[in-house]
Amino acid sequence: MSTLKGKVALVTGGSRGIGAAIARRLAHEGAAVAITYAASPAKAAEVVHGIEAAGGRAIAVRADSADADAVRGAVAYTVKTFGRIDVLVNNAGVAAMAPLDQFSLEEFDRLMAVNVRGLFVAAQEAVRHMGEGGRIINIGSISGDGALIPGMAVYSATKAAVAGLTRGWARDLGARGITVNNVQPGPVDTDMNPADGPLAAQFKHQIPVQRYGQGDEIAGMVAYLAGPDGAFVTGANLKIDGGFTA
Repeated sequence: MSTLKGKVALVTGGSRGIGAAIARRLAHEGAAVAITYAASPAKAAEVVHGIEAAGGRAIAVRADSADADAVRGAVAYTVKTFGRIDVLVNNAGVAAMAPLDQFSLEEFDRLMAVNVRGLFVAAQEAVRHMGEGGRIINIGSISGDGALIPGMAVYSATKAAVAGLTRGWARDLGARGITVNNVQPGPVDTDMNPADGPLAAQFKHQIPVQRYGQGDEIAGMVAYLAGPDGAFVTGANLKIDGGFTA
């Protein structure tokens, strides 16, 4: 596959789960890939080595998305190493659940810092280096359209913010030939929400296809948006949820 040959992609939070699947898929399509990680150097190295073993190019950069300077540094290091940046995938995210009267301000600030502020900083810095054909692909959630269960209000709010930023940036950047889209996964089998985890029984009966999604399925949609076939798609909030919200 070579739909992204000659392109450079940065995937935040790319050491595991959906982010790792996206990094591998973009590399498979021919892109040189940089990933960021916050606390999983061994897993990040594993993703990089796997891409290199398959003939691709990849680097890992330690950068907590809550740290604006670290995020800016990751973008700069990607450009310094590969000479450019064409695709930004804002995948890094954190989650926490609690009722309103039990949700700490520290947790509120952490979710906002990573899920919204970090995404904003990465996009702002990346577009300084992007030209015609650039892509920003945010990884939101179907929770951005509404809290799925009690206790998810803050997480849902952060993903609603991602959807709003996506629409606004699509208008801001369209004249420059840069598209901005938001992929909104439903329940996907990851460390954060495993298919056999505490929420699985509650979620599975609401999914028409009767299973959790896989990271590779999310990566396939991201690859489409990053490639030439996705050039006319921008400002879209695209659900990939097995019919959960049908």
